[in-house]
Amino acid sequence: MQRGYVFDLDGTIYLGNQLINGAEEAIRHIKDRGDKVIYLSNNPLYSRTDFQKKLKHFNIDVTIDEIYNSNYILASHLKQRMRSGEKAWVIGEWPLYEELQSQQIEITHNPLLADVVIVSWDRDFTYKKLHQAYQAWERGAVFIATNPDRTCPTETGPIPDCGAIIGAIEGATGAKIEEVAGKPSAIAAEVIQEALNLPASACFMVGDRLETDILMANTSKWNSVLVLTGVTTKKAAENHPIIPTTILDSVKELPYM
Repeated sequence: MQRGYVFDLDGTIYLGNQLINGAEEAIRHIKDRGDKVIYLSNNPLYSRTDFQKKLKHFNIDVTIDEIYNSNYILASHLKQRMRSGEKAWVIGEWPLYEELQSQQIEITHNPLLADVVIVSWDRDFTYKKLHQAYQAWERGAVFIATNPDRTCPTETGPIPDCGAIIGAIEGATGAKIEEVAGKPSAIAAEVIQEALNLPASACFMVGDRLETDILMANTSKWNSVLVLTGVTTKKAAENHPIIPTTILDSVKELPYM
């Protein structure tokens, strides 16, 4: 039976600008035997074109249609959800704005006029933005986040991600963010399942984070493959309530499982 592999990127295929040893060969082997490959990243700091360029730099052959990230999934979801005349206010960086604009999402720069507040990783996040988000919440805006990751793995160690900004907003409002578009949400899982067009038993999610990659796979009844090249150690995995189907030292071992 044909299989479908969904690869996380940061911590799974590469760390920052360093390719994980054996990743390119593993992906080529999987594609050569006729299996499907999709890349799914929660990282909102890059466009799908950016991811494509980076993968091609690592000699990984990839089309834009094989790449999904939290920006793309969120913008597509809002395109269906938002009514005519509704406006979104954004905490995030330029690749997120680009994706929203490509889906004709109306953006306001006044949080007091926002029907939806989009929360993402923003390296220029300030107390002013937190206050503005609070004001939008007081006026009844709906909050949706690109991704829940507290940190992002890099070659020099983890750095704060969107989850840290979500924490600040939830701490101020006392309310949970209503929706998250990226992993492990049902929104993301449904998009990927449709793209693979395979039964759940033939789908494999390969990633380094238990709370996103592995949880989404387990909830979707896919095969979950944890790699130990990112944020999760073997000891942490052995003592965690989210249990992967398989644990590998790295993606290099994937073609042989």
